[in-house]
Amino acid sequence: MDKSMTDPASRTTLERRSDFELAVSRTFDAPAHILFEAWSKADLFRQWWVPKSYGMSLLACEMDVRVGGGYRLEFAYPASDQPMAFYGRYIEVVPNARIVWTNDESADGAITTVTFDEQDGKTLLVVSNRFATKQALEDEIASGATNGLGETLDQLEAVVMALANP
Repeated sequence: MDKSMTDPASRTTLERRSDFELAVSRTFDAPAHILFEAWSKADLFRQWWVPKSYGMSLLACEMDVRVGGGYRLEFAYPASDQPMAFYGRYIEVVPNARIVWTNDESADGAITTVTFDEQDGKTLLVVSNRFATKQALEDEIASGATNGLGETLDQLEAVVMALANP
């Protein structure tokens, strides 16, 4: 069941693939290596990951994108005086093709897979989260965590276009 994340003209879709998996897809007019770079270099990742409309800020962004490496993202929320951290480890990294990581901040943390499928200079990006339980996926949807994905990918597109057209 695909549905548009923003408006009917949006190229971002959200698909519930099973009781355990949720995937977001979008095609970018750029080669895979540029998208991979935006996902694997902290200085670029910082520029697009947090939806600007949420009023949050990314306080820390540590990324060691290699098998066995780890990441830690720390966010400041306007309604909280305590930052929130997300962290995990990379379990598969195939340059310009695939990144897989754990989300270890919760016992029900998903396994996230990002794929970069290039065809004729355009790249289909798919971000898939596979949850340990059906309830964990339901909780993710109910929390509204997926609401900002269209905006986040719009921000990624701006970074990618700047890299592709310096």
